Amino acid sequence: MIAEHRRRAYLDAMQVATWLPRMDLPFAAPSRPELLAPLPVEELEDTPTVAAPSAAVASTAAPAAAPADANPTASLRARIEVPRPGSAPRPAVQPEAEPEAEPVQAKVELVPPPRFSLQLLRAGSCLLLVELPTGEPFQSRDPAYLLLKDLLRAAGLPDSPQILGEPVRWPLLAGGSLDQGPDAARDFLQGFVGARLEESGACACLWLVGLPAVRFAGEADAGAYNRELQVEGLGAAWALPGLELLMDEPERKGELWHAMRRVMRRWKNAE
Repeated sequence: MIAEHRRRAYLDAMQVATWLPRMDLPFAAPSRPELLAPLPVEELEDTPTVAAPSAAVASTAAPAAAPADANPTASLRARIEVPRPGSAPRPAVQPEAEPEAEPVQAKVELVPPPRFSLQLLRAGSCLLLVELPTGEPFQSRDPAYLLLKDLLRAAGLPDSPQILGEPVRWPLLAGGSLDQGPDAARDFLQGFVGARLEESGACACLWLVGLPAVRFAGEADAGAYNRELQVEGLGAAWALPGLELLMDEPERKGELWHAMRRVMRRWKNAE
C-alpha cells in the first residue's frame, strides 16, 4: 500500500479527479456519494481526454514503421496480383522462345589426293605398270627407259615393250569436290589394269614398277619390293623398286637380280 498523499499526487498528475477502487480498501475513508454521481453533458464535453498510460507507453516504445522497400519479400508479395472471385485469370506471359539454331552440316574433310603418273606396257606374256619418273611418256633415249630395256633383256623378255593406252595421271581432275583420295585412286587403277588384261589376253605376271604402282595396284608398300604378290582381280604380280630409285641406288640391282631369278619361272613356263 502507498501513502494517501502520494496516491493523490499520482492522480492529480494524471488529471484523474475521481477514482473508485474495485474493493474496499482497508483503513480507507468511506466514499462520498456526490462524487459518484454522473456529470452533466456540458462538463463532459469540456473535460480534456487523457490517453491511457499503457497506450502512451506503447506508442513511445513502438519502433518507427519501416519503409516499404526495407522488406523485399513484403514488397514482392504486394505486387503479386490475387485473382478476385469470378474474374478470369490473366494469361501468363510466356518468354519468347529463342530461335533454334540451324543444324551445322558436318564438313567432310577430303584426304588430299595422291599424285603419280603410270604407264602400262606389254612385253611378251607380262604386263608392266611402270612409274614415269618425269610424269611424261618414255622417250627412246631416256635413262629410265634404257634401264627398263636392260631389265627386260635380263628377264628374257622383248626389250621393246608395247604401250597400252595413255599414261594414267592422278588426280584425274584439278580441284572440284570429287573424291580423289587413295581409295579412289586404288579402285580406278585396278579397274584400268583389269580392263587392259581382258583386252590383251592372258598375263603370266604383272610387273609393278615403282611405289605408286605397288601401293595402288598391288595394295602393298615399299616393304614388298622384290616380292611376289597375289592381287585380287589382277592375279600374280611382282613388286619392283622404281627406275629412278634403281639409278640413284645401284646396290638395289643385286637384290633385284636374285629376286628375278626366282620369279622368272612364271613367264618362262608360259612360253
